[in-house]
Amino acid sequence: MAFDIDMIRGVYARYEKKVEETRKLLNRPLTLTEKILYTHLSGEMPESAFERGKSYVDFAPDRVAMQDATAQMALLQFMQAGRDKAAVPSTVHCDHLILAKDGALADLKGALNMNKEVFDFLSSVSNKYGIGFWKPGAGIIHQVVLENYAFPGGMMIGTDSHTVNAGGLGMVAIGVGGADAVDVMAGMPWELKFPKLIGVKLTGKLNGWTSAKDVILKVAGILTVKGGTGCILEYFGEGAKSLSATGKGTICNMGAEIGATTSTFGYDESMAEYLIGTERADVAELANQVKEHLTGDDEVYANPEKYFDQVIEINLSELEPHINGPFTPDRATPLSQFAEEVKKNNWPKELEVGLIGSCTNSSYEDISRAASVARQAVDKKLKTKAEFTITPGSEKVRYTVERDGFLNDFDKIGGVVLANACGPCIGQWARHTNDPNRANSIITSFNRNFAKRNDGNPNTHAFVASPEIVTAFAIAGDLTFNPITDTLVNENGEQVKLDEPAGIQMPPKGFDVKDAGYQAPAKDGSSIEVVVDPKSERLQLLSPFEPWDGNNITGLKLLIKAKGKCTTDHISMAGPWLRFRGHLDNISNNMLTGAINYFNDKSDSVKNQLTGEYGVVPQVQRDYKANGIGSIVVGDHNYGEGSSREHAAMEPRHLGVRVVLVKSFARIHETNLKKQGMLALTFENEADYDKIQEDDVISLIDLESFAPDIPVTIELLHADGSKDFIKAVHTYNQQQIEWFRAGSALNLIKLQNA
Repeated sequence: MAFDIDMIRGVYARYEKKVEETRKLLNRPLTLTEKILYTHLSGEMPESAFERGKSYVDFAPDRVAMQDATAQMALLQFMQAGRDKAAVPSTVHCDHLILAKDGALADLKGALNMNKEVFDFLSSVSNKYGIGFWKPGAGIIHQVVLENYAFPGGMMIGTDSHTVNAGGLGMVAIGVGGADAVDVMAGMPWELKFPKLIGVKLTGKLNGWTSAKDVILKVAGILTVKGGTGCILEYFGEGAKSLSATGKGTICNMGAEIGATTSTFGYDESMAEYLIGTERADVAELANQVKEHLTGDDEVYANPEKYFDQVIEINLSELEPHINGPFTPDRATPLSQFAEEVKKNNWPKELEVGLIGSCTNSSYEDISRAASVARQAVDKKLKTKAEFTITPGSEKVRYTVERDGFLNDFDKIGGVVLANACGPCIGQWARHTNDPNRANSIITSFNRNFAKRNDGNPNTHAFVASPEIVTAFAIAGDLTFNPITDTLVNENGEQVKLDEPAGIQMPPKGFDVKDAGYQAPAKDGSSIEVVVDPKSERLQLLSPFEPWDGNNITGLKLLIKAKGKCTTDHISMAGPWLRFRGHLDNISNNMLTGAINYFNDKSDSVKNQLTGEYGVVPQVQRDYKANGIGSIVVGDHNYGEGSSREHAAMEPRHLGVRVVLVKSFARIHETNLKKQGMLALTFENEADYDKIQEDDVISLIDLESFAPDIPVTIELLHADGSKDFIKAVHTYNQQQIEWFRAGSALNLIKLQNA
C-alpha cells in the first residue's frame, strides 16, 4: 500500500466537485494547472477568478518534503511553532551531507561519522513530530519522492528548488524556503502569487541519441534562466504522452533553471505504469477513477493560445541532443554545433570528468541508456579517457540496476559508483585534481552549472547534457566529439563508431531493494526529547528576530553593490558550508562572499565605511551590527536565482542587513526575504542602480506609510554631501506587511497560536 493512502483518497474524493466549481467560476475550459490550483485552495472558492501574475492566493498543499541541509533550519523554526505534530504528511531526506570522494561505501561511512550530530537531530525531531525520515544513503529527495509520494493532481511544497521534479507524476510541486514549509506543517495556509501559464506542446517522438533531457535543455535556451519566473509550465500533446514518467520528471526538474514556479504533465498511461511499477497500484486505481480531471481539457490543448499566456511548440522527432553551458544552464547548443562553439570560444577541449546521475537523471531508464553506451565501449575495445562517476538516485534504483548488471557495465570502463546522494551536483565533491584553480572542462547530467558550483573552481567549465551523451563524451575525453557522426580509435588501432543508446523505461523483473532506508515516526512523540548542545558548532536553537518599530529606516550603510549574476550560491555557498546549515551564526560567515563588488570587481571585498578599509563581507557587516548600524544590499537582475536555500535570506537578517534593493528578484528568494522580515525592494527605474555610490548613506524616508502597491522613497546621501532621491517598488500584500511588522512570518504564527 502507498504511503498516506487515506490522504490521497480524500484528495480524489473531492476532486470532481471542486473542478466543476472551478469550471463554473471561470466559465471556460480548464488547464491542468488551474484544476490543481483551484482544487487546493485554502478556504472557499472565490467570488471571481484570480488574476494571473497579480493575485496572492492561499493554498493548502497535501504534503511537505525537506532535505537534510534545509530541514535543519526548517525544523528549528517548526520547533517554535507550538504544535505537537506536523499538520500534513511530511518527510525528511538525508541526501546533501554526503561528500563524494572515494566511492559509495567509504563516502557514506565518512558522512555518518562526520554528520552524526545532525542526522541524530533530524531523526529525533522527525520521530517526535510525526515526520517520515529517510536515512543517509536512502537516496536523493526528489527521486525518493517520485518513487514513493508523488501522485497525479496533488500539490506539494518542498524545501529544495528541484521539488518540481514531482511534476513528472502530474503534481504541482513547488520549491520553497523553510519558513513556507513551517507554515504548512503548522496548519497554516501557504501563500503564492497566482502564476502565469506557459503551455509547451510536444509533437513527434524522441529517437536516436535524443532524450527527455534535451527537451528541457532546448526550453532553457528558449526561455533563459528568468523566462519562466512567475509561471507554471504545462506540457501536453502526443509527444508528452510518449515520454516515460521519469523522463517527464527530468523535464520538470530542470524547470527550476528557468525560474519556473513549477512544471507539470497530464496524467497518462506512462504515469499509471510507473505507479504500478513502484508498488502504488492503489494510487493508480484511484487516479483512474478521476483521470479526466487530471489533465487539461481537450479544448485547451486544441487551442492553447486562448488559454495560456505563452505557447512553445517542440517537435520531438526533429529535436537533437543539446549541451548547455558553461557557467549557466540556459546557454543551449545543439550537438551538431557544439564542437564549433568549443573551438570558437576557446573552451578547454580536453574533457576531464563525466558525471551522470543526480536528482535530474538517475532513473532506471537513464542508467540503462547510459549503460548501453558503456557496454558498447567494452565490446568495441574502447576505454574511458575521462574520469567517470555514477550517482544513483535512490537505493531502490541502485539495488535494481546492480541486480540487472548495469553497474557492472560501468565498472568495466572504469566508472566509480558514488553514494545515493547529491554529491558533486551541489559541490559535495572532493575532486581529484592537482590544481584546484586550473581552467578545465567537465560534463554532467545534473541541472545546474554556475561557476564554482560543482568543485569550487571558478575556472571549471561545466556543461550539462543527457546521461548517454555524458557517457559518450567520457569515453572520448574530447568536447569536440560527436557520437552521432564521429569515430574513435580503439585499443587495436581501429576506427569504431558508437551505436545509438538503447534503454528500458521500467525494469522487466520489477524494482527490488533490501533496505530502502525509511524510518517511520513514533505514533506518540510527546515523550521524545530533542536535545541541542549549546556548545555545538553544527546546530543552534533560534532566537526570534526583532519586530519593526514602525519608523522609517535611516542611516543605512551600503554593504555591497553586487555586480551581475548573484545566485543563492553567491549569497550563501554550499559545498563545505553545508555542515553549518543548522547553525545560523556560523553559516553567516559565508554571507555574500561569492558576490562581485561593483566598485572593485572583486568577491568578498567591500569597503567598511567605519574604517575606510576593505574587508571580507561578513566581517564588515558584523562590524556594522556591533555598532548598531543597519545596512543595505544592492543587486542586479534575477537576484537570488538558483537554490531555494533560505539561509541566503536568514544570514543577512541575522547580521543586521535591513533592505535588499535590486533590479529584479528570483521568486523563491524574494519570498524567503519577506518571510524573514526583510525588505525586498525593486528599482522603479533600473537606471537608478547606477546612482548608488560606494560611500552612500541610505534612508527609507516614507516607510512609515508602508502599504501594498505604494512605492517607497529612498534618499541617497553621497560622500560629497549631495543627495539623490529614487523610488523603489515592491510586491508586499497586507499579509506580508504583517510579517514585516512582526519581524518574521514565524513570529506572526507564534502570535496567532498564542
